[in-house]
Amino acid sequence: MSIHRARPGFMMALNNIQFDVQVRVCRTRPWLPPGVLPFVPRLLPIVRSDRVVPRVDGVLLTDLIDRFELAAGMQPAGEAYGGLNPGSAWNFRLVDHFYGRSTMATGSKTPLLVCECGAWGDWPLLAEIVVSDSLVIWDRIEQPYRPERDYGAFGPFRFDRNQYDDALRDLSRPTSSDLV
Repeated sequence: MSIHRARPGFMMALNNIQFDVQVRVCRTRPWLPPGVLPFVPRLLPIVRSDRVVPRVDGVLLTDLIDRFELAAGMQPAGEAYGGLNPGSAWNFRLVDHFYGRSTMATGSKTPLLVCECGAWGDWPLLAEIVVSDSLVIWDRIEQPYRPERDYGAFGPFRFDRNQYDDALRDLSRPTSSDLV
């Protein structure tokens, strides 16, 4: 954690950010028309589904929100959130998304996480992303389907702009599996 001088005499702790890509590869279940037996052997297509999960101060955001909701006695809570699946959103750019300029934004708020099933609209964790020359701030975090929940003590998360830019640049670099 680094320190950013907000105004003379005031020190504000900064969070560290990373973006993890979790690669999932599985065989899809075929759609079977009525009368077709499901045990007929055949090859099923293999599908790759990457999920992007922010890591704040070395801890996955999914773990941080699970701990927060469970400690606050929220129900449902625990393992409700998953990473963003960029392949499931039309015209989606991760860099724009994490700067708050997403095609998937809901009003002024941007999904940091989505439902553990990967669907964007099922159970998003939203935040207002504020970007300045020196900082990126995730603030006013909420679960839109549970407006009575108070996430005031969860965040805000403040990141050094240069470190945030580097983390997003690392995320957008192709991996060896992308090059094949």
